[in-house]
Amino acid sequence: MTDKRVVLTTCDSPEEARQLAQELVDRRLAACVNIIPQIVSVYRWKDEIETATEWLLVIKTTADVFERLRDTIAKLHSYHVPECIQIVIEDGSTAYLEWIAASVQ
Repeated sequence: MTDKRVVLTTCDSPEEARQLAQELVDRRLAACVNIIPQIVSVYRWKDEIETATEWLLVIKTTADVFERLRDTIAKLHSYHVPECIQIVIEDGSTAYLEWIAASVQ
């Protein structure tokens, strides 16, 4: 297991997705953010089933900055309860994992 993480969140527009991705990389909370366009999400909100088109952000980061990253997403996001899920990277390319570490502070 490594200290590297993938964090997932979704946004309701491509503009918000790009802005959030840029902020996370600018603040060195993420080495890279991939934006996957126009996914369809089905979810329960206030006891109703909703469907929405969203943009998925796949964020590469480290365990050390996760709390700050989570807090930044909560602060900048338009959703009342934004998704913020951390997934452990068990293993990977040594060079790529070193690049994540060098890119995040």
